[in-house]
Amino acid sequence: MALRVTARPKIILSLLSLTLLFPALAACSEEAGPAPMLDAFLAGWPKTTFENVNFVKASGERLDPAAVGTELRALEGTLAQTPPTVTKKSDPVISAELATAEVAVKQPLPNGTTWEYTTTVRMSKAKDAWRVIWEPAVVHPKLTFGDALTVRRIAPVRAGVLDGAGEPIVKPRPVVVVGVQPRDVKDLDQLVKDLDDILKGAKVDVSVADLATKVKAAQPTAFVEVVPLRREAYDPIRDKLRALPGAVFREEQWLLSPTRTFARALLGTVGPVTKEIMDAKPTVYAMGDQAGLGGMQRQYDDLLHGTAGIKVVVSRKAADGTTQDEAVYTVEAKNGTPLKTTLDQAAQIAAEKAVATVKQRSALVAIRVSDGKIIAVANSGDENLAFNAQVPPGSTFKTITAYALLDAGKVTPTTLVNCPKFITVDGRQFKNSHFLELGNVQFHVDYAKSCNTAFASLAPQLGPDGLATAAATLGLGQAWDLGTPAFTGKVSANGSATEQAAAAFGQGQTIVSPVAMAGVAAAVARGQWKQPVLLLDPAPAKPAADGAPLKDAVLAALRPMMREVVTDGTATLLKDVPGGPVQGKTGTAEYDDNPDHSHAWFIGWQGDIAFAVFVEAGYRPSDTAVPITEAFLRGLR
Repeated sequence: MALRVTARPKIILSLLSLTLLFPALAACSEEAGPAPMLDAFLAGWPKTTFENVNFVKASGERLDPAAVGTELRALEGTLAQTPPTVTKKSDPVISAELATAEVAVKQPLPNGTTWEYTTTVRMSKAKDAWRVIWEPAVVHPKLTFGDALTVRRIAPVRAGVLDGAGEPIVKPRPVVVVGVQPRDVKDLDQLVKDLDDILKGAKVDVSVADLATKVKAAQPTAFVEVVPLRREAYDPIRDKLRALPGAVFREEQWLLSPTRTFARALLGTVGPVTKEIMDAKPTVYAMGDQAGLGGMQRQYDDLLHGTAGIKVVVSRKAADGTTQDEAVYTVEAKNGTPLKTTLDQAAQIAAEKAVATVKQRSALVAIRVSDGKIIAVANSGDENLAFNAQVPPGSTFKTITAYALLDAGKVTPTTLVNCPKFITVDGRQFKNSHFLELGNVQFHVDYAKSCNTAFASLAPQLGPDGLATAAATLGLGQAWDLGTPAFTGKVSANGSATEQAAAAFGQGQTIVSPVAMAGVAAAVARGQWKQPVLLLDPAPAKPAADGAPLKDAVLAALRPMMREVVTDGTATLLKDVPGGPVQGKTGTAEYDDNPDHSHAWFIGWQGDIAFAVFVEAGYRPSDTAVPITEAFLRGLR
């Protein structure tokens, strides 16, 4: 008995010592259950580090943990670079020598969302230890050996731009992309020369100077792009192009306006997404997407582009060698939302044809008087001068000065106001354009003939801020929100006597834009200033409130004066324009110290259409701005 009594403590001490020396063995023992082994596997999954995990095949054959890590990453496919977060949903359920546990997987996706799903981990017991049964279904229930999870992007359908009637302005239109395939070229230098001659002959503005270099650097079967052509530009030169050895063609549908120049400076264009745009928003765009390349289509690109969807598929090789996809998770794309503008397509085309009649950069803005909607925004170049020019208004500003003087009771249309060639104010001499001299004539004549000296002499009648107050009544310098940048004007106030004199006829520190001056013309025609409207949906966040109604007595005096400009003044070219009487005011605006350097203006209205025409360095309005106005109004008929 003594021997047995002294032996038992030694046995107990030995077992305790083994437990302290090998805690992992104790944790994964039969008594601990399968939970510790599951926890070790889940902890190692994100980094595929499984040093403390035992794996077996479903057949019971042991597996190398490193090999399991390699297989797991292969099964994750294109998601391998963004490992999931994995957690057990419940403790393992044991049945005889097997245990199963549900695991929650949260897999980050390239579009910034997270795919959540549940998978199952099976474990088997051998002797006193649990082992993870390695099989593809551990990663996702649909996976088998040789499969891989693959992310497919679902491209959204880009939206276009609508006009005021809800009809599409920008919509898919046929384009032929002209290119070169190097392997079919017989004489590269001759091909480049022929392409240059054909494209220049068709007035296609593209350079082929580096085409030979690109062709030499490309793969034999590559498509080296030369130029995309609208179908109407391609068809007349189709036979010539197709006769060139090495020339190849790709027919596509691009989102385009009705013409190449249609509201281009305002709306911008749409084309293949650039590297710069992709780099700025890598999760939004992919190669092959269309993106706004300037103007409002760039400004509202997120809205127009929409949001790409995403599809996770199980990708597997079929018996015939093809790859088949089985979708396991999908987020549908959100197609783009169109911009709804107030533009009228016929009026826009008429405006563009009109500004194209002069060689100088020019702009035209047309507004419907009855509702303030902008129906045309034409620019002869790619810069939106119509909205963003900041230039002196010249004598068009005499409309504001006349309004202020009439409103203040300082003059009537029949008040005699002298119009000499020159007038001196505080030592500074002012003169009339082309040295006009009218003598002592009625105020309406000074306005119709555009006498600077008469208006300069009246400036003191308005005080230091009278012009600015009247201009604000007609919308100049106010805070607008058109939904896109626009300059609303800056009117001189509290200046010296010479500055006030200059400001009275649109010089000095006063600067405006065509859209601002079109708003002035519309206000006089309507009898109230309303902020011009361009964008209907999405509506601008902070449109300006309507102005107070203008005084009927003032308008009754001013409107006939503006008609006289056309019948007997500086814009007689417009007397016989069809569509009813035209009222308006010309403007010559000097922009530096050389009197021969001046911009040309005309503002006014006919019926329900008000407008402003600006010609950069146009000099005589009668030679530039007024003919543009005539071409526009005739183009509307």
